[in-house]
Amino acid sequence: MRARLMRIGLVLLILPIVLLLGVYFMELGDVRGCLLDGGHWDYLAGTCRDTPQPFVSWLERAPWLVNGGLALSVLGLGMTMTGLYVKKR
Repeated sequence: MRARLMRIGLVLLILPIVLLLGVYFMELGDVRGCLLDGGHWDYLAGTCRDTPQPFVSWLERAPWLVNGGLALSVLGLGMTMTGLYVKKR
């Protein structure tokens, strides 16, 4: 029980953060490519435009992705701490 709880907790702690960072850096690459081409990134449409576009944060565009990922990480932290706290049999 203890080992399973810790394994699942560590996966839930690390995996959402890695996925969020992966999605973030993929979008950052697209934004940088657009800026290097002389364009302006449209965050809502996810395309490069000729006219300036307002910045729209991830929290506004994908609240379930951000909040859900962080909630899973906190759940994983709690499970890992519980696994460390439970005595071996």
